[in-house]
Amino acid sequence: MDALLDFIVEAKSKTYVGDNVPSAACRPASHDIAYERGAWRYLDSYFGGTDFLRQEVVWWKGEPVWAMNYYGRVLMPDLIDAVVAGTVIRDALSALYRTGRFLGEYDHRSGIYDYTDRSTTNLESFIGIERIHVGENEVYRLDYHGGLIKP
Repeated sequence: MDALLDFIVEAKSKTYVGDNVPSAACRPASHDIAYERGAWRYLDSYFGGTDFLRQEVVWWKGEPVWAMNYYGRVLMPDLIDAVVAGTVIRDALSALYRTGRFLGEYDHRSGIYDYTDRSTTNLESFIGIERIHVGENEVYRLDYHGGLIKP
């Protein structure tokens, strides 16, 4: 489990957060970013922009072993847009990944934006909510879940 966690954090930090070069789309209209190290492979694939659906999958020696799905959306476009939300999220996640984790409780301030992430901390099966607030207003929300894939 430690090796899986280390690889997930590494892959996440080198793809979306790290502005890795996009991969060829694996499905019509998808945006894909892949990362590999040794026997590990990671694919981050999403549809949409302001409101989007995303999936991350990790393979070990060609077998899928872990996945995460999420749906994110801008709730108040008069207070935040997709570009600003993406900047806030990348800033927050970059700091989070430097701690060597991605689950649990996390708070980050970026200008007028308060980023919060609340989730269960079990890599085997988890659920969570990522939010951005401006003052008392929830302007962005992402719901996610995932865990181990077993044959």
